[in-house]
Amino acid sequence: MTIRLDALLERVADGDPESYADLFDALGPRCLGLARRVVASGALAEEVVQDAWLQVWREAGAFDKARGSATTWIMTKVHRRAVDTVRHDIAAARRDVVYEARRPVEFDNVSESAVERDEARRVRRCLDTLTGKQREAIDLAYFAGRTYGEVATDLAVNPATVKTRIRDGLQRLRTCMGAL
Repeated sequence: MTIRLDALLERVADGDPESYADLFDALGPRCLGLARRVVASGALAEEVVQDAWLQVWREAGAFDKARGSATTWIMTKVHRRAVDTVRHDIAAARRDVVYEARRPVEFDNVSESAVERDEARRVRRCLDTLTGKQREAIDLAYFAGRTYGEVATDLAVNPATVKTRIRDGLQRLRTCMGAL
């Protein structure tokens, strides 16, 4: 059988389409089985076999029966094409992973704004638990950007008193925010 296949491949090199068809009928199923084992996909295996057999048609003149049989020569082409396909798919998958990792994460603006509104409500609720003096000192220091000394001057109190009001007010806010 090997001698017959070698002769068929030599006739394919001369451009004989009937010999090509006979050769494919003899080896096509084995080639498809090999390709399926390597690429693990029926459709992809069919593409591999098609590409490899196109290569067989184009390069049949390069076949040298002194170096091996027609079966080995063709099966090697199928195997190499299948391995190249798997490598290509792996490289493409890696590129996709890298690309996805580099893409900025898109946030859901609706949920983000809902969370912000909820946090704002929590802060307002906790600010309402402060005494008037604590609230006034914190407003001037944090929202008006004043220093302890400026707050003390604005409120006409000792700077140590301002620090105490702010410290006590922040502690109350921290406790309230943690409890919610």
